[in-house]
Amino acid sequence: MTEAKTKVNYTDDMVQTMLTMYAELGNDGIEQIAQAIGKPVRSVRSKLVREGVYVAEAKPAKAAKAEGPTKKELLIELESLVNFSVDGLMPATKEAIQLLIAFARQAESNRMALDEAYRDAEEAAEG
Repeated sequence: MTEAKTKVNYTDDMVQTMLTMYAELGNDGIEQIAQAIGKPVRSVRSKLVREGVYVAEAKPAKAAKAEGPTKKELLIELESLVNFSVDGLMPATKEAIQLLIAFARQAESNRMALDEAYRDAEEAAEG
């Protein structure tokens, strides 16, 4: 029966060098370790994981989102300003909904100004 050949990617000396350097340098030194033993960074990281010494870097905490009205609250506000259903706008971004609210408010302001100008013109024509 023939013996199966096993491919050795890391010699015992390479592993020892890697473990020693990792103990000194930590995750910041993985690139240096890779250069020292002539292996890719990903391979070195994988080998350190298999050896049980690699400690993954903590992911940065997510930045807190700016508080403000929810999409639902914005849609309720928009619906109070316009005379159509806003049910189909739920997939829209908050920014887009806020732009629609600003547009609706501006349109209402313009309408009120026109109504006032029309009343003033009527009064001037009567008197």
